[in-house]
Amino acid sequence: MHKPHLHVVPYGSDWNIKREGNEKAIATFKTQKEAFEKAREMAKVEKCDVMIHGENGKIRERYSYAD
Repeated sequence: MHKPHLHVVPYGSDWNIKREGNEKAIATFKTQKEAFEKAREMAKVEKCDVMIHGENGKIRERYSYAD
């Protein structure tokens, strides 16, 4: 069974990683790229998906690491 998906979301001028269904951020990064790289590492271990949100908050990309 996989863990809930990870979301890379805008947070002011920074970017957060949040687990689906949880309001609290796992981590905060200065750039979307840094946040995505960390989320991707986590997703490969946890076998879940990463959703990348644009600055408007809408999902613009999805990457699946759920074997």
